[in-house]
Amino acid sequence: MNLQEWLTHCERLHPQNIDMGLERVAAVAKIMGLRFGCPVITVAGTNGKGSTCAMLECILREAGYRTGMFTSPHLVFFEERCKLNGQAASASVLTEHFAKVEAMRGDISLTYFEFTALAIFSCLASASLDVVILEVGLGGRLDAVNVIDTDCAIITSIDLDHTEWLGNDRESIGREKAGIMRGGKPVIISDPHPPASLAQHAATVGAMVWQSGSDFHFSGDQQQWRWYGEGRTWAGLAYPALRGVNQLVNAAGVLAALHAMKDHLPVTAQAIRLGLSRVEWSGRFQMLPGQPAVVLDVAHNPHSVAALAHNLDAMGYFAVTRAVMGAMADKDLQAMVQRLQPLVEHWYFCDLPSPRAATAKQLQSLWQAGAPRLGQSAQTFADPVVATAQAMADADPTDRILVFGSFLTVGGVLQHGIAGRLSA
Repeated sequence: MNLQEWLTHCERLHPQNIDMGLERVAAVAKIMGLRFGCPVITVAGTNGKGSTCAMLECILREAGYRTGMFTSPHLVFFEERCKLNGQAASASVLTEHFAKVEAMRGDISLTYFEFTALAIFSCLASASLDVVILEVGLGGRLDAVNVIDTDCAIITSIDLDHTEWLGNDRESIGREKAGIMRGGKPVIISDPHPPASLAQHAATVGAMVWQSGSDFHFSGDQQQWRWYGEGRTWAGLAYPALRGVNQLVNAAGVLAALHAMKDHLPVTAQAIRLGLSRVEWSGRFQMLPGQPAVVLDVAHNPHSVAALAHNLDAMGYFAVTRAVMGAMADKDLQAMVQRLQPLVEHWYFCDLPSPRAATAKQLQSLWQAGAPRLGQSAQTFADPVVATAQAMADADPTDRILVFGSFLTVGGVLQHGIAGRLSA
């Protein structure tokens, strides 16, 4: 089977799309004999995981290491989830490992995420790498990624998301994220105001905590920034190439992890400077060249939308902002819309190709219930590509267009391009 046929097969295997627990995936991993012969860094959190992984990977590649990275979900193509030395794995390589999982699982039913994660782990394990970076998909304690023991855990920001599975408050969610910690191994907590459950779990399992604001610090001016902690200082650092108010917080956690792993993965200050200046990560406050200004951001919960609003404010004055939004129905949609309401004049709500998605009509009704101000408007569209095309057609050169709300929203636009400014 080709890759798309394998993915279709995976979608049909298990009766639930999300089925928390490690028993099934751990059993298959054991049969497969999955082992990494190199250090593993695991990244969990509510927001900032992907950016953290991208910065880690770029710095380690600049240091000369052979890197492997697993992230999810993808924006456009499934192959993005598995990167070898900075490049997406080929479909032909991945299909070999899908076949291996199928041969080894027997009658064990796996979810789409579990099956595909095992296939990618198998691919990474066979690639003779120096370091592997794994992004947790959902939570931590019961996520399929947690079948792999980590040598260094990073936990980014903690906020409310996926509350149906992780809990209704930051303490409960933090407790789930903390499940990736291992005894005697470092855990980097990037969140400057973390829930107490993280430190409590670290003490229970005997993990070595590196907490932002106490065990490591960062500061900067308009030109450069510095990191210091545990007898080490990196100064004169370029700001991360990734835009956004929270990227320096993420970068500080990355440097803490590199310092914690210095005996296994030593890096130079030059590798750090180059890695931070060259890192790329699509869909994270991504600004396209040309006019009107176009911003793409996968912000999909109130915490990330608040950061998005801050970043939009920092862009300067735009006469009109037009927002293309598609989102999952299980998110706090009202809080997301309300946070951006003062910044947006015209809304373009769209359907998404997922049974979990809110419809464009539902989003429009929610917006109307929020008492929009005079002069605001909202339309509905069948998909994000059509919505974005209409926003582009309506816009003057001095306008700003925002595409946000879901990986599917941004990914759909990235795949098909925007008025010739993006290639497929």
